Amino acid sequence: MAWIYLLLAGVAEIGWMVGLKFSGGFARLWWSVATVVCMAISLGFLALAVRAIPMGTAYAIWTGVGAAGIALVGIFFFDEPGTLLRLACIGLIVAGMVGLRLASA
Repeated sequence: MAWIYLLLAGVAEIGWMVGLKFSGGFARLWWSVATVVCMAISLGFLALAVRAIPMGTAYAIWTGVGAAGIALVGIFFFDEPGTLLRLACIGLIVAGMVGLRLASA
């Protein structure tokens, strides 16, 4: 269950980054509220995950899910460049997360 919590924490991290973009630097109230709620959800799930997953592994995977996820969201929804090099770098992040998961088993 801890790995599911960690995945949910990463997804909520992607959510707060999207909310942060739409909040206009916390100038739009409801997007700002959504951002803070997603931040709290993300940290809450991370706290649940570190009960069973080593702290360093959990943090690295949490940030990796967020980094790779928001980069892909940027490519698919915000017209950010999806160059081969950029996708390869995202692949390296994912490979690192898979390696950490396998090393923690």
